[in-house]
Amino acid sequence: MNSFSFNEEVSEFRTSRQLKQRRRKRKGKQNDDSPKRKLEEVEVQYSIEPKTKKSKKNKKSKISAGETLAVETNDAENGGEDESVRDGHVVVTGKNIKDEKYAPTKTFCASGLPKEVLECCKSFEKPSPIQSRAWPFLLNGRDLIGIAATGSGKTLAFGIPAMMHVLSKRKSKASKGRNPLCLVLSPTRELAQQISDVMCDAGRSCGVESVCLYGGTSKGPQISSLKSGIDIVIGTPGRIKDLIEMGVCSLKEVSFVVLDEADRMLDMGFEQAVRSILGQTCSVRQMVMFSATWPLPVHQLAQEFMDPNPVKVVVGSEDLAANHDVMQIVEVLDDRSRDKRLVALLEKYHKSQRNRVLVFVLYKLEATRVEKMLHQGGWKVVSIHGDKAQYERTKALSLFKNGSCPLMIATDVAARGLDIPDVEVVINYSFPLTTEDYVHRIGRTGRAGKKGVSHTFFTQQNKGLAGELVNVLREANQIVPDALLKFGTHVKKKESKLYGAHFKEITADAPKSKKITFDDSDED
Repeated sequence: MNSFSFNEEVSEFRTSRQLKQRRRKRKGKQNDDSPKRKLEEVEVQYSIEPKTKKSKKNKKSKISAGETLAVETNDAENGGEDESVRDGHVVVTGKNIKDEKYAPTKTFCASGLPKEVLECCKSFEKPSPIQSRAWPFLLNGRDLIGIAATGSGKTLAFGIPAMMHVLSKRKSKASKGRNPLCLVLSPTRELAQQISDVMCDAGRSCGVESVCLYGGTSKGPQISSLKSGIDIVIGTPGRIKDLIEMGVCSLKEVSFVVLDEADRMLDMGFEQAVRSILGQTCSVRQMVMFSATWPLPVHQLAQEFMDPNPVKVVVGSEDLAANHDVMQIVEVLDDRSRDKRLVALLEKYHKSQRNRVLVFVLYKLEATRVEKMLHQGGWKVVSIHGDKAQYERTKALSLFKNGSCPLMIATDVAARGLDIPDVEVVINYSFPLTTEDYVHRIGRTGRAGKKGVSHTFFTQQNKGLAGELVNVLREANQIVPDALLKFGTHVKKKESKLYGAHFKEITADAPKSKKITFDDSDED
């Protein structure tokens, strides 16, 4: 009997019990065959503990149709309560995190990593905060959640443990004709390529080979790389799923998986593809999730696919917060006034046409229209969006990075993870669909300790996000325009994609779920 039908039966039985109790109370009758006794027998039959008074150590969750079954584990199984360590602006939580072996890595020499693995770090003085805290756990095989802003060294935070994982597994195996051991999933082609560039450079000195798999380009070279033998697969869910179905990408030996920008992957609708891909990896694997924000859907994904008690490393704030090195200017205006205002801002911020300015729009057609409008106005501009072929996107990004064309129009494909140096100004021509994306967009400037400026157009259509935006501005001590406050400061309840706003928030006291593993034969 499934949980849904059983819950209905128990509910119906309890209703019946209440009616019978009232009748017996009137008659003054009680016997051993009472509904209470019957209910206890039903609960024993289905291995459900009889209801007791609520206590901190014994909390039960009601399971309704469509909800994930979360199985609570006791302190003995968990090895004690979660511990928490705060070190400046870094917070680490998890089981046994105070063990000496998990002490932060203060210097590269103290890491104990081979010289050839650390070759890629020679230009850095010391590990970044996320690297310092994440390496000891990842090198010890722990599942880990990393929350840190872009530009904080996240790629090497999971990249170096991934290479060490490969080296430890490859000691007794041939170097050619091998299947990959590590997988890194990314939401966009550009981010996947950037991760691949870092990993290929880092792996060169220690013999760890990577391949980048993404759509919009020929499959031939990617298939050739896979057939020649590869250690780490980096790519987007769509292309990886295609190559798996073609039978040329085998993930059966993958035992180290990274989901980078996991929240963005869910926003882009990749959840089913991610589930399908994970189903092709080893049933016993080490899971790593990195993101700059931690919304509810990602929390739920982590509960489902990771160990019940993963280590969590938060650099900065887990709450939605913008980079304090960015001056945020928000302007409430009419939708039809945006073109004229954009040109005025470019004349202010980009008069020399030498400094990098990034203009974000919401839709692909909007990107094309704004690019054409600026071209006609005499501005040298490139654009990047989903309707462009991959080689055009790569070329536009390259021209923007090297300064040949320092003005770029982009949709949110360029909002996350991309390491674009020295972007002085970000202009939000259209406000994004979520405040999380706003934070990511303006994070393209003010990087590596430098100051930046973001200028955002906010219209009547965006009023539902006014409250969240006000909170972000206030947290960063920025000016909140009166026109924005007129929309109200109410923060709309986050919605579940399946159940709308009618779901229970996950709290710190919520029961932990068991890690779900897959056999190679499982299908999504």
